[in-house]
Amino acid sequence: MKIYNCDNCGQIVYFENSLCLSCGFQLGYLPTLDNMSSIQDLGEGQWKALAPSAEEKIYKKCKNYHLENVCNWMIPIEEDDEYCLSCKFNHIIPNLSIPENRKYWQRLEIAKRRLIYSLLRLHLPLNNKKTDPERGLSFDFLSNEKGLKYRESKRVLTGHNQGKITFNIEEANDAVREKMRLDMNERYRTLLGHFRHEIGHYYWFLLISNNNNLLTQFREEFGDERINYNFALKQYYINGPVGNWQERFISAYASSHPWEDFAECWAHYLHMFDTLETAISWGFTKKVESEDGMEDFKFKNHDTTFDEMKDQWLYVSTALNSMNRSMG
Repeated sequence: MKIYNCDNCGQIVYFENSLCLSCGFQLGYLPTLDNMSSIQDLGEGQWKALAPSAEEKIYKKCKNYHLENVCNWMIPIEEDDEYCLSCKFNHIIPNLSIPENRKYWQRLEIAKRRLIYSLLRLHLPLNNKKTDPERGLSFDFLSNEKGLKYRESKRVLTGHNQGKITFNIEEANDAVREKMRLDMNERYRTLLGHFRHEIGHYYWFLLISNNNNLLTQFREEFGDERINYNFALKQYYINGPVGNWQERFISAYASSHPWEDFAECWAHYLHMFDTLETAISWGFTKKVESEDGMEDFKFKNHDTTFDEMKDQWLYVSTALNSMNRSMG
């Protein structure tokens, strides 16, 4: 995730900001330009983007920005859409008649926008169910019936099915999510991690399931996905991961089934990509050799190799772990 600057005063602003806390200018993210821009109110719902890359174009706020205050993305004024590129993927939102659900929805939207940002940065195909009903992407944010515990069979399960990603909004409740993490013996459990994992299932469905060449490669690398999925997961939760999973899988859960192996690898790649982009923005990656000597590491479009990313990831993640320990 990059950092940005207010176009009015130069103060650092962040991806979730809707207001510059230094000068008070309102902000809006321009997804097609990958820019967090200061915006000037022209009246009647029209806003001029002050970012130089916007060339003084006029925008409007996403409906979930100006009405619900759970978004900060902008839409070109000439487009008919009420919802921004990110919010158009929503199929069902939480029941807002329940007061705490708005807070949970806002947290889900923050994580979802970070996911969409990464997918756009990686130039991955990205269509919603309205434009592609068969293979597009949508999100359902649902809640359990009142009184259900998280282990009961009727509870809403977070998961993916042919482009529809369902989230149990309890995942946005920090206390509930932490209890689930401890009960399931997970090292970490985050909203953004959930989004990145489930989108891995979606891209397997979109890119691999109907491509015989890629499917053959997938089976050679990850195993045969035709193994009974429900049985494999049941065995995993009864018996735990395979004995030598650290040598063969990126996580314990990845050992449960080839689909989960792929989704876990996909999620971890997005972890690496976004974390390294943040490290680059703040200038604490490891120096690399160049023709002119040592220089800061930067992504070279599609020329950056995975080994280069892995080398930087080991450096940055070790540094972050050390900093966390310094905070106790």
